[in-house]
Amino acid sequence: MERLGRERSGGRIEDGRFLTGRGRFTDDIRPPGLLCAHVLRSPHAHALILAIDTAAAAAMPGVAAILTAADAADDGLGTIPCVSNPRTADGRIQSVVAPPHTVLAQGRARMVGDPVALVVAATPAQARDAAEAVAVAYEAMPAVTDAETAAAPGAPQLWAEAPGNLSFRYAIGDRGAVEAALARAHHVTRLRMAINRVSANPLEPRAAIGDYDRSGERYVLHAPVQTPHQIRQVLAGRIFRVSEHRVRVVVPDVGGGFGMKGGLFREYILVLWAARRLGRPVKWTCERSEAFLSDDHARDNIAEAALALDEEGRFLGLEVRSVANLGAYLSFRGAHSPTNNLGSLSGVYTTPAVHAEVRGVFTNTQPTSPYRGAGRPEASYVIERLIDVAAAETGIDRLEIRRRNCIPPEAMPYRTGLLFTYDSGDFAANMALAAEAADWAGFEARRAAARRRGRLRGIGLANCIEQAGGPFGAPWEERAELRFDPGGGLTVLVGTLSSGQGHETVFTRLVGARLGIDPALIRVVQGDTDLVPFGRGTFGSRTVMTGGSTILNACDKVIEKGRRIAAHLLEAGEGDIAFADGRFAVAGTDRTMALAEVVRAAFSVHRLPPGLESGLDQAATWAPGAPTYPNGCHVCELEVDPETGRVEVLRYLVVDDVGRVLDHALLDGQVHGGVAQGLGQILHENIAYDAESGQLLTGSFTDYSMPRADDLPLIEVRSNEVPTDNNPLGVKGAGEAGTIGALPAVMSAVVDALSPLGIRHLDMPATPERVWRVVREARRRARAGGPDHPAAVGVGGE
Repeated sequence: MERLGRERSGGRIEDGRFLTGRGRFTDDIRPPGLLCAHVLRSPHAHALILAIDTAAAAAMPGVAAILTAADAADDGLGTIPCVSNPRTADGRIQSVVAPPHTVLAQGRARMVGDPVALVVAATPAQARDAAEAVAVAYEAMPAVTDAETAAAPGAPQLWAEAPGNLSFRYAIGDRGAVEAALARAHHVTRLRMAINRVSANPLEPRAAIGDYDRSGERYVLHAPVQTPHQIRQVLAGRIFRVSEHRVRVVVPDVGGGFGMKGGLFREYILVLWAARRLGRPVKWTCERSEAFLSDDHARDNIAEAALALDEEGRFLGLEVRSVANLGAYLSFRGAHSPTNNLGSLSGVYTTPAVHAEVRGVFTNTQPTSPYRGAGRPEASYVIERLIDVAAAETGIDRLEIRRRNCIPPEAMPYRTGLLFTYDSGDFAANMALAAEAADWAGFEARRAAARRRGRLRGIGLANCIEQAGGPFGAPWEERAELRFDPGGGLTVLVGTLSSGQGHETVFTRLVGARLGIDPALIRVVQGDTDLVPFGRGTFGSRTVMTGGSTILNACDKVIEKGRRIAAHLLEAGEGDIAFADGRFAVAGTDRTMALAEVVRAAFSVHRLPPGLESGLDQAATWAPGAPTYPNGCHVCELEVDPETGRVEVLRYLVVDDVGRVLDHALLDGQVHGGVAQGLGQILHENIAYDAESGQLLTGSFTDYSMPRADDLPLIEVRSNEVPTDNNPLGVKGAGEAGTIGALPAVMSAVVDALSPLGIRHLDMPATPERVWRVVREARRRARAGGPDHPAAVGVGGE
């Protein structure tokens, strides 16, 4: 397939409207008769709801309705299901304990921010004022926010149906083989790692407009979701219990999704329900501080891992036991991240035996769900941190220990020690290219120079790999349709959903290159379940692989039908007609016909071959026969100021194998964004709760630190293209690659900078305060241990 590289990109097609304020997001939509909703939320992390008095609030100006859990029960609303349960190695779904995830808290609030009532009024201010007048009588109960504490005996219990707060215990891999490897190992490295809780914080907060067409008895939802057809299916079948054609989901422009917007949230149901009851459209728009209380959070697990090595530093087995914090409810995709991407624990290595066990635990916190990488960054972090510590303990260079264990390209296809079968990749080449480009060999001179300036310099490296395009056992087919108008214009309808990635640009250029059509004549339509009959949406680095391959299928069907029409008009045999650069030609002659002429002819029945239907429109579906495995190597170089704990990232380099690169500029943008989010988690971001009260302590950007532009260096992206045969384009996926490599690479560099102080591991986030405290403690130990202590050779200080 022809590349759509930098030389052809000329900027993203979408950017014109976004940069000039012509984007159309959910909150920009204002249908006639619009009412505004405000959600009254629990101020307690755990409390019985004894009574709700709405009388005073209902009498306030502009108030149209106040709805509670009792109203929802009376109207028979269903509960939000978990649609991404753990799967066994052979693809079977494992059962979980999923307590009722009701649209409003019923009898008990189980987290700060739990919705208790919906207030609908003429204006947002009136709805907010009325919500403050709703009197709720609570009886506070003990709360627990930490997963390990929640799983311990005597912890406060959230759900009667989940004793010990346990939703599931999931295990996969060969436990016996791993135990044998640990028993015979020359060396075993053990490490406990905390992967902290974060929030997605997309640029556009969530919003929803619910409407109800009484004449057609149809629900219409406008919301920035990533999987509109699945949302329609669940709204129809599980929430309102109507046939699917009676629900329409419309997704306008979306300002960032990152997996979080793949969920079905309570507010989406509430506005539809209120619209049906009131006969008017109802809008809810999330404010930024409310987002910390209403959005799903992400990550938040504790892993204890052990890596067995032989005398030469070759990996024999890997064992990982983790506890995942699910929050107060099992969210729409709540079981997915802790369980369904554990295959990434194998990394790019020949480890013959891997076993993983996960406990999913309820706590009095916001539910967790997928966030860029959805379990892959966590798995990559575990194995790469473990390897760094193993290298330090065995005295083997960090690069060398990875070289000894890398899967060689000639071994492809390679069945890993856990779940995955890699089809292609040259992992050692990624690492060699990255080390050379980063001048790994010259680092010690730069470290010494930094030491003379009173700085601690570190360099970190991480190999990463992920599964993209579809998990085992799940159907990930996609659909696309091409519709021509008589003037030659083309509308491309796709079931994927862009939330800022540049899909319109990629699909337009893909179709333009395949059919030889001017991109100005191409329009891409997405996100309306009435216009696009089917689609899987966007998640899991799948869009170009599945959506792009489906579009190619549709293009090829257009060409085939066009060949029949051209052969008829050119009075030649179909076998003599070739197509290239937008023209049909009779082989061996100068007789040609442009696709645009064939399109016009297709609308005139008398110009078509007998029996051929008019029009050139075509629809196609495509499903991957196997996943792809994007992979790469990240190198991060940084300095730590030991007096303040501040970390300054100086250089960041990525060598990526995402298969065939269609557009380098768009690829760079995806990797840059992913690296920023991974770096943000390692150095800045952290959701924190008060352990006793369960109150959220990081409820705004004042307390929740986000990375800024000056926290990031120039990120260099290089490609080591190893195309896959698993799809017609040869692409592997790129949307999550930056985050997957960034978590372990940045922490590797931080720990390397602190290693002269005798520090072998540090839990995220490596904030200035945490780093400063670690440095102070290392110096204290150095003073107590005398001149032979490792910290004695580090940067001096108090």
